[in-house]
Order: sequence, then C-alpha cells, then structure tokens
Amino acid sequence: MPRGAGNRDLRAAVHAFPSPCVYRYPLKRSEPELTNKIIITCAVTGSIHTPSMSPHLPVTAQEIADAAVGAAEAGAAVVHLHARDPENGAPTQSPERFEPILRAIKQRSDCVMNITTGGAATMTIEERLLPAVQFKPEVASLNMGSMNFGLYPMLDRFKSLKHAWEKDYLEGSRDRIFKNTFADIETILTTCAENGTRFEVECYDIGHLYTCAHFVDRGLIKPPFFIQSVFGILGGIGAHPEDVIHMKRTADRLFGSDYVWSVLGAGRNQMPVAMQSVLMGGNLRVGLEDSLWAGKGRLAESNAEQVRIARDMVERLGFEIATPQEARERLNLKGGDRVGF
Repeated sequence: MPRGAGNRDLRAAVHAFPSPCVYRYPLKRSEPELTNKIIITCAVTGSIHTPSMSPHLPVTAQEIADAAVGAAEAGAAVVHLHARDPENGAPTQSPERFEPILRAIKQRSDCVMNITTGGAATMTIEERLLPAVQFKPEVASLNMGSMNFGLYPMLDRFKSLKHAWEKDYLEGSRDRIFKNTFADIETILTTCAENGTRFEVECYDIGHLYTCAHFVDRGLIKPPFFIQSVFGILGGIGAHPEDVIHMKRTADRLFGSDYVWSVLGAGRNQMPVAMQSVLMGGNLRVGLEDSLWAGKGRLAESNAEQVRIARDMVERLGFEIATPQEARERLNLKGGDRVGF
C-alpha cells in the first residue's frame, strides 16, 4: 500500500458519514479580529474565597466599591461584581446588598459594571438572577454549564477559619453540583436580554463552548459576544498552555470574528494564563475573586495591585489597555446611562 493511502482511506470513510452530533455549527468562519487594546476585567471579591483566607478580601459594600474604583483607576475597563454579607462575608445575591455597591461605583467611575448571575453554587437560579434583573447592568456573567466546582482542597491550606459557614461552604463543594442547565441558561438569557444586558459568557471547559454555540445558533446569544475562558478550577479545564491553546483554537473554529476572547487563571495560574492570552490576541481578567496572590507566597494587598501588575506586563509586551468606552464599543454595550441604578 502506498505511504499515506491508509490515512486517505480513513479520511474518506469519516467524511462519508454525517456527524452523529445533533447540533451543527459552521466550521468556516472569518478570522477573529486582532487588536492592540487589551480589555482588563477585575473580579473584585467573588464567592470562591472566604474572609479568613486574606485580610484584603473586600467584604462590606464600602470595601467592595472602593476596591472596584481602585481597580478601574489602575486600568480595569470592566469590574465584575459579587456582594457579601457585611457581618460574616458570606456570598449573597440580595439586591439590597448590591445597590450601595453599584451606586457608589457609578458616582466615582465610568467603568463597565458586570453583575454576577453565578452567585454561588449553593443558590437557586431565582436567587442568582435577582440583582441583574433589578439593576439592568451593561454586562452580566453567564455560566455555560453545570459542573463540579471543587473548593474543598483549600481547607488543607487554610486551617483557621473565623466564621462557621466557611468550613461548611468549602467542604460542601465535595458533593455539590454548580447547576447551570440548558433551562437555567435560557432563563438568564431571555430575562436579562429584555433589559439590554449583554453577557460575559463563562466557559470552564470545551463543552461549554459548544453549549454557547448552541445558543448562538438559536439566536439567544448575539455577536459580538464576550467569552471568558476559565482555567485551573477543580472540575474544569486545567491551566496548562496546551489547554489555553485548545480552548482558543476551538472558540476560533466555532465563532471566528463573532466573539471577543478573555481568560482568567485561578490562583497561581492567574498571571501566566493572562499573559498567554495577550500574546494570542486575547484579553484578561484578574482580581481577588480569582486569586489572592501577587507573587509566590505574597498576598495581594488590593485588586488594584493585581491590575497594575497585569497592566505593566501588557504594556511591556507592546500593547495598550482599553478604556471603558473602548470596551463598550468592542462589546456593543448599551452604555452606563441606561442601567437601572
């Protein structure tokens, strides 16, 4: 048999049969747009880390607002926001907790505010939607699939916890699913889209990209959409450079120029993954939601510190950071004057 004939026969056999996948998406699309302006998102407090892990984690409304404004002044065009109970730091989706945060930031900054619909894995979809529905932000986060979301290994590193809820919350992730069904995703999309809110589409694995493509095909996610690829969470894709390449290559094949790519790396993966994204034509996310650190063994003293580190690396690589207005234009946002707060 001539060299390579077997491979040709195999390719012919594969192409002779239709794909068994019910869902189809065009594979030939225009190339993603490259830009010299990098959108920095800062995730200010989140619901992953607990107050006992760092004295610098913002908890009260004033602390969260101050941290967000500081991050924006350091160069973040977008701030991703969660709220916490001011007494014990537990995650909450109470609109009453979000409102003072949003109003305080708006008075002091023109940054794009992105409200979570992820909340925490302990919450119902109805709870998670409350602040985004009431406040009609420019951007809301949107998780693209149910998954294991393992926080329990952090108990080995943080032995002394100040609040009773912290241990239960972390240990509970051993046997808890972060639920994001097709129905949940569709509910968030249709509910928030009525208010002109667009989405930070959070993809923790390759399958989440295909779920996103499903909703794009149905017209529920409209270009240009903002994909935040998440690396290094236990239960999701890893943070090896090959994982980052695989995620980007798949997104490019599925979406071409219809999307804007950003990444976040969890924990010590934060800056390496961010810089790989920049070199691959993408954007980045930092913040104390994703990592408590500013170097090996050194806690970040603020969100702004992480933004400054990322900005310095971006500029040393010859790129510029995007302003909030430039981010709005690229993401086709409705503008800060059309929110509900």
